[in-house]
This record gives sequence, C-alpha cells and structure tokens, in this order.
Amino acid sequence: FPTSACREKTLRMPMVTRRLRDPDINPCLSESDASTRCMAENNYDKESCSSHFLKYKNCRKFWNSVMIQRRQNGVKPPMPTAAERDEILGAMGKMPY
Repeated sequence: FPTSACREKTLRMPMVTRRLRDPDINPCLSESDASTRCMAENNYDKESCSSHFLKYKNCRKFWNSVMIQRRQNGVKPPMPTAAERDEILGAMGKMPY
C-alpha cells in the first residue's frame, strides 16, 4: 500500500503523466521504459536503441488495432485493462510484437 508521501507525490504529477504511467491505460509501459532506459545507458545514441524503439512501435500498433476492433464491436472500454491484456497475450501463446 503506498505511503502518504507517495500518494502526495502522485497527486502532484500532471494528469497526462499519471495517465501515461497507468498500466491500465498504457499497454506499452514496459517497452516505453525499456527505450528510455536504453537511451540513458547508451548516452542517448538512438542507433544503439533501435530494437527497443521498434518493439515499442510494434506494441503501439498491435494494441491500437485491438482498440479499433473493440470500438467497432461496441466493446467498452476500447483499451483492455492490464489484466485483460495479460489474458489476451496468454491466449496467443507468444508476444505478437
């Protein structure tokens, strides 16, 4: 359970930042973090991190297509929750990106 100091810090974060850090909203959080970490570790050399960027881009494409399909089928919310995404990926047997 987060401490009160942690909660206060979270409350001060801008809404956009909170949304991007929310695993239920951002399905590619780990890929995004991996890209950022790679850039920091490699002195911001984009060439060294191209595989991380590609994985993030493919993640976004995959979940965007899922979101479009769910919207067309009238499923709400359009973006599956983190738990639903785990089930979807588990049913596929492998990472699609």
